[in-house]
Amino acid sequence: MNLTKNDSWCEVIISDEYSNQTIEEYLKSFWQFPKKLLHELRMEKGVKVNGEVKPWNSLILNGDHVGILLFKEEDYGVIPQNQSINICFEDDHLLIVNKPFGVDTHPNEKGQLHTLANGVAHHFEKNGLKTKVRHIHRLDKDTTGGIVFAKHALSSAVLDLMLSQRKIKRIYTALVEGNVKPIEGTINEAIGRDRHHPTRRRVSPKGDRAVTHYKKIGYIPKKNITLLECQLDTGRTHQIRVHLSFLGYPIVGDNLYGSKYKLLNRQALHASQVKFTHPFTREKLQINIPFPADIQQIIDDK
Repeated sequence: MNLTKNDSWCEVIISDEYSNQTIEEYLKSFWQFPKKLLHELRMEKGVKVNGEVKPWNSLILNGDHVGILLFKEEDYGVIPQNQSINICFEDDHLLIVNKPFGVDTHPNEKGQLHTLANGVAHHFEKNGLKTKVRHIHRLDKDTTGGIVFAKHALSSAVLDLMLSQRKIKRIYTALVEGNVKPIEGTINEAIGRDRHHPTRRRVSPKGDRAVTHYKKIGYIPKKNITLLECQLDTGRTHQIRVHLSFLGYPIVGDNLYGSKYKLLNRQALHASQVKFTHPFTREKLQINIPFPADIQQIIDDK
């Protein structure tokens, strides 16, 4: 799909696939506009066909040029802060950033600085983009890896829906203590709060459903460490950490959940891949997120 940004507008040339739809049908079928944003677009006269505002029951034809008001100026929602961010993918609609350890995804209180969102806001500002910083998902402060940000309201709405429908696949790599057997499996154990600790979670039959799939991808005999790839069907707080500890293989450096190894002063857990079909270009994206230096060093030192 050939999409072009022109100031606040996204312009597209209609292909035969969408020819003979009404404007409203096209906005719903291809762009997946939810009702609220569709209403705002209508009120703003935010659609043009061949440069003209037309009734939404008008048909669009093969070769028509359709402009959609997508890129509206907004407050960032966080304070832009000059800090380097490691960008793994970016286009007009979304951004994927490799979050370092020791950094919150976004401020937890008004005015907070030194979060990934502050760095993203500065990146937007530096590139002349005035839009709200919208994260699609989060990572624990000391978990590293890929986080997806939307660059406009429609992108946020569609990506949120894709995440809830599990159409955004995220693979995590965990370094765990011991030689994991069996080499792959599924942990289907509910997770709830640990009433003896303010932040810790635990496997509990009264907790929320939690499902983690894991696969062994390597073993370091010198250190007795297994590399696992994990995928989640659910998104509970500390889910991978709780489940792997419950299995008897705590993540290296994760003192909260029973790690005894002193190789790291944080958990060796990294969101290593993000995979989905781009909601607008329809490009199949598989973005591999580089390991931080300390985890890479453990992997390399065999």
